[in-house]
Amino acid sequence: MKSKYINFKNTKNYEELKAAADAIKQGKLVLFPTETVYGIGANALDKEAVKKIYTAKGRASDNPLIAHISNIEMLEQLAIEIGEVEKKLIKNFWPGPLTIIFKKTPIVPDIITGGLDTVAIRMPSNEIAHKLIEYSNCPIAAPSANISGKPSGTQIEDIIEELDGKVEYIIDTGKVDIGVESTVIRVVNNTVHILRPGKITPEDIEKLGISVHIEKQILRRIQRRGKSNVSRNKIQALCSNNKKHFSIL
Repeated sequence: MKSKYINFKNTKNYEELKAAADAIKQGKLVLFPTETVYGIGANALDKEAVKKIYTAKGRASDNPLIAHISNIEMLEQLAIEIGEVEKKLIKNFWPGPLTIIFKKTPIVPDIITGGLDTVAIRMPSNEIAHKLIEYSNCPIAAPSANISGKPSGTQIEDIIEELDGKVEYIIDTGKVDIGVESTVIRVVNNTVHILRPGKITPEDIEKLGISVHIEKQILRRIQRRGKSNVSRNKIQALCSNNKKHFSIL
């Protein structure tokens, strides 16, 4: 099978995007852009569809995926215990490159959480990603569009050879805006714990009057790459240099 290619580099035909959304509804995979990197998406509530993501990427199925949403109603379907700190982060950084870990509701399948009782959620700001979710009328589970272990795709030319035929549609909008994955955080006792560095920095969060803790394994991971003296304001740049270690959007 050869993937159906949608070229949105110069003009956008939303009827084509609706066809890709229909594929999501039918349990198929769509390769689509976000503001961070390209992703491989499936209906987050369809276990059989999500299994296809792991097969396409060659990725272990105990590795959690991010659920991408287009509105707060979707968040409330997927998450419980949405606290005041989370609400402040949502108000300031959504839509955008911040992924927040929440306690999950019963409708969230274990396959996208790695069997955990939490779910990673973000609302992308990329127009095409946002409309794809909206037209699909379901949250879209999506890791970065690449074979596991390889760099994340920031333009279709980087990844089409390895993924063509593994997804129903490929949506090409050219090079993504950011090129660095989203920051992944969890709020514990009103403190933001950074689980994966990304576009949103600790300083960005602290400007809101929120305490930030950087998990030790993040610093150790970077230090093993030969960066023994890591200041907090360099984490974003180091993430960019170590993108292949962080494979979700």
